[in-house]
This record gives sequence, structure tokens and C-alpha cells, in this order.
Amino acid sequence: MTDNKRLHSYLRDHAPDMVALLTRLVEMESPSDHKPSLDRLAGALATEALSLGAEVAVLARETAGDIVRARWGDAAGGTLLLCHMDTVWELGTLATRPVRIEDGRLYGPGAFDMKGGIVNALWAVRALRELGLMPLRRITLLITSDEETGSQASRALIEAEAVAHEAVYVLEPAYPPLGALKTWRKGTGEYTVTVTGRAAHAGAAPEQGINAIVELAQQIPTIAALTDYATGTTVNVGVISGGSRSNVVPDRAWAEVDVRTMNAAEAARIDAALRGLTPRLPGAQITVGGGANRPPMPRSEATLALYARAKAAADELGLPLSETGTGGGSDGNFTAALGVPTLDGLGVTGDGAHALHEHVELASLPERAALLAALLRS
Repeated sequence: MTDNKRLHSYLRDHAPDMVALLTRLVEMESPSDHKPSLDRLAGALATEALSLGAEVAVLARETAGDIVRARWGDAAGGTLLLCHMDTVWELGTLATRPVRIEDGRLYGPGAFDMKGGIVNALWAVRALRELGLMPLRRITLLITSDEETGSQASRALIEAEAVAHEAVYVLEPAYPPLGALKTWRKGTGEYTVTVTGRAAHAGAAPEQGINAIVELAQQIPTIAALTDYATGTTVNVGVISGGSRSNVVPDRAWAEVDVRTMNAAEAARIDAALRGLTPRLPGAQITVGGGANRPPMPRSEATLALYARAKAAADELGLPLSETGTGGGSDGNFTAALGVPTLDGLGVTGDGAHALHEHVELASLPERAALLAALLRS
């Protein structure tokens, strides 16, 4: 039996333990905006890493939950594993949606995105240690707490760790339904387009007003027309608001705009176009806030080289594996933009990220942990 198959066998034997850990993590709710819950989970994860012989640091954050960094080995280079512990689910969700196992699936808020990935990272290292197969190069596991809200409090640390390593593996969930790895991701941006007009009495003196809602309504087709499906660029006006009362000419209106781009040139084009919007109504003013928050993760030769390693390991283990991309962003966008080879989607298989049917295929826990362990050895 090859070493990689020994890893797979070990992890299959410990599948119930992996399920138990996943259940415990999911039952520790950790919404992005509730620091006490995040810090409690950070402490539990630090304890798990310490039990695996890691050098562990819990890095305090004032505006987000604390971050856990665990290292095995101290040689230069090595591999960075990226995870996040925060979820999109409000505190108290478990009261109405408790963890349940049904038809080989574990259902629960945050199980798929991405506490299953954390379980696999910890158990991949455990298997390597127990079987005496730890690589000579170091492994760093970074578990952040604000990925779902843009990673403002963790981005600098993510980037600093990435450039100190030779490769980055992101434990975001695999792409359903076939569990594909992600070799590219679109860049993301969030903008707010605000129109300022002039208030007036809608009955007595409407001509003295400048209707901000009318101005915004005229701008929306221009904004939407920036979408270019041929280049993979989408611009979505997702939220609009404005005004105060029906008998007042509104002096303010705004729109929230989501932007997804495949490359930096398209991101720059959209940014320039939004900031260059000009008013149609005399006297109206337009201001644009926000901007790009995650650069694109291109399907690069460096990423494909990592995927080739993963595919070879999967073939040896008898596991199906494919690659794809997605319009959603992750912390892998930051590391790939720095030129560090990055492979994403190495977490569990399942479905329902951010949805009521969120679940993990339990058979994927030992399979994907074995794949990760094999990659760390390579």
C-alpha cells in the first residue's frame, strides 16, 4: 500500500471522529458580526491545533473575531492553508435548524461553508503526523474570522503569510455537484452610487426641486449596460432606495452595485465608468463610493501546476476530480494576485452555501482530507 493510500485508509477509519468534530464546530455558532462567538470558536480551534503539536498564535482583532495561526515546522517556504471560521448565519439559527444527519449528509449552518474545510485541514495534519509522513517543509494553517464580510481585518495578514510560502491551498468548499476544484475566481467589487438633488414641495413648488430618484432611474440603464458577458463582466444594481415622503421631491437616492470581473483591465474599466457617471438633470450631483474589494484570481499556469498535482493524487486514491471556476470570491483571490500559486475548493463536497439546505456529504470528509494530505506531502 502506498503512503497516500495509507493516509486514505487511516482517515476512513477515523471518519466518525471527523463527523464528531464537524458537529461540534457547527454547533459553535460564529456569525461574522458576533465577536464573542468567534473568539470562543478561535479558542477551541487553537486547542485542537495545539493537540496536534502546532506552534499556535491567537491573533487579536478589534473589529473582527480573533484569528488562529498554527504552524508545523519552521523551515522557509512551505504551504499555507487558508480557512475561515465565520458564517453568514445569525446567532440563534441553530434553534430552528439544529445539526442533523440524514442520508449520509450533515445539515447545519456553516457546515459546508466552511467548517468542513477546517475539519479536513486539521485531520489531514493529524493523519500525516500519526503515520510519520509530515513533509520537511512547514505547513501553516490560518483560520480567519471575517471572510464573509470582505476580510478587511485579515487581508494584510493573509497577504504577508502568502508571500512567505511557496503555495496556498484554500479550504473553501468544492464546487457542486461534482466536487470540482476552483482554478479561477472572478474579482469582486461593491459600489454605492448616490444622487443628491434638491427637496421641494411636490404640490406647491415641484419646479423648485431636483428629483434624485428620477436622476438615479436614468443612470441605472447606463450602469447595467456595463455588463459584458463575453468578457465575464457582470454589473448588478441590487439595491435602490431614496426619498422620504410622496409629497416631497426627493433630494437623495442611492443604489448598491455588485461588480464581478475576470481580469484587472475589466475591473479598471468598470471603476472608471462608474466614477465617470454624469448627471442628466441640471443641478443634480452624483458621488460614487466603494470599489473593488477582491482582485481576480486568474486561471494561471502556476495554479494549473498545483491542480495537476491534485489530479495525480486523486487518481492514485481512486477519487474523481475536475476543475472549474466561479463568480464568487475568496481569500484565495488575494494570494493569487500576489503571484503565489493558489488552488481553491479543496474543502468538502456538498451543497447549499448560504442557503437553507446547506449540507456536507459525509463520505467526502476522509476523501478530501486524504487528498489534502497527499498534496501537502508533494
